[in-house]
Amino acid sequence: MKTEQNREIAIRLSGVKKRYKLGQIGGGTLTADLQSWWARVRGKEDPNVTVDVDQRLIGQTFMALNGIDLTVYKGEALGIIGSNGAGKSTMLKLLCRVTAPTEGEIDIYGRIASMLEVGTGFNGEMTGRENVYMNGTILGMTKAEIDAKMEDIIEFSEVREFIDTPVKRYSSGMFVKLAFSVAAHLDSEIMIMDEVLAVGDVAFQKKCLDKMREAAKKEGRTVLYVSHNMNTIRRLCDRCIVLDKGKIIFQGNVDDAIELYLSNTHSAWSENQTRFDLSNSPCRSPYTSGDARVTYLELVGKNSAMYASRESMNLGIRVQTRKAYDDLKLRIEVRYSDDSPVGTMPCVSLGRFDAGETRDFLVKFSPEGLTNGRYRIDFVLFETDEVGSSFDQDLLLPAFYCEIQEPEDIVWNQTTWGHIRFPEAKVEAWKGV
Repeated sequence: MKTEQNREIAIRLSGVKKRYKLGQIGGGTLTADLQSWWARVRGKEDPNVTVDVDQRLIGQTFMALNGIDLTVYKGEALGIIGSNGAGKSTMLKLLCRVTAPTEGEIDIYGRIASMLEVGTGFNGEMTGRENVYMNGTILGMTKAEIDAKMEDIIEFSEVREFIDTPVKRYSSGMFVKLAFSVAAHLDSEIMIMDEVLAVGDVAFQKKCLDKMREAAKKEGRTVLYVSHNMNTIRRLCDRCIVLDKGKIIFQGNVDDAIELYLSNTHSAWSENQTRFDLSNSPCRSPYTSGDARVTYLELVGKNSAMYASRESMNLGIRVQTRKAYDDLKLRIEVRYSDDSPVGTMPCVSLGRFDAGETRDFLVKFSPEGLTNGRYRIDFVLFETDEVGSSFDQDLLLPAFYCEIQEPEDIVWNQTTWGHIRFPEAKVEAWKGV
């Protein structure tokens, strides 16, 4: 294995580019493809393109990655951050050999265990146990080696009672738990994780972060972690890169990388926007079914997204469903601009929905005591089963940003005091025992 500066190299990318063609791939039949080709030769309109499709897309290319040079060392936990479409997932797919680079070279020294999305590498017809054996075999492990790891995998995954059930019956949370446990425990030198912890519950997220940190620090494994949660990036990673439009614009200190990323992200924020079309929001998590969605949001009675401390928010939302729900619920989560969690409104019932129904709601939300600063407000639509387990149907991360303004005479140190100002305590005389 190659070394550099007395450190063992785990991954090296040199001049890596990935190019995709935009526009129509094919007409579905040989006749249609010939018609489209003949129309382009003559400079005519393609007879097989849907009305209103931009003709300029035909023949164009999109550079998902445009000249990536990166070295990752053994035992290093590297964070990869950037806005949606920056090239993060494309880079990980290249490393996992899901697709090949258009140009450049990728050198990998070690076996890779990855989680690129929920259920990747799992066969839905096979049980959880069978999928563990399949994944281990792909990594080159023997049955005896997998058997030695099986109990640890089942214990960590928290799905023991369902381990012999076909995984097509698993919820998204159960998928994540088992898939992460497999990736974390099977023998591999490199772990690659792509925003997978957004689906798991909070306790399991913490357990996963602890396991990844242990894998890097104690076991000497290399961890590549993509996330929009800056708090988890800060807790886990030794070094961080920022991707923008297919290029690395920064690599180095984690806090410096996060500061650059947030400054770029919030530059598009407009305090004057009070109405949001969320039907095709880029902030929607891809790890939900889409059977229920918040498609519209309005900050009712406001001409800006600026709120005074202790001011209530009246939020007009539109919810659309593709299937029926007995009781669809909404959770609102508040995070500071660096993605650190601040607080949560646990649950409000939106009631019963028929398939294909659209309904509007006015949600009155009081984020009491928030201090000066910019906050992101996340929406989570979910349902629960008969035993209280939660199943997320829609995640908007965020639905919108807002600015909280304290009175000018109040001085607050958020770094040491936090983001919430509690009401003043009442003091009176007391005669102790």
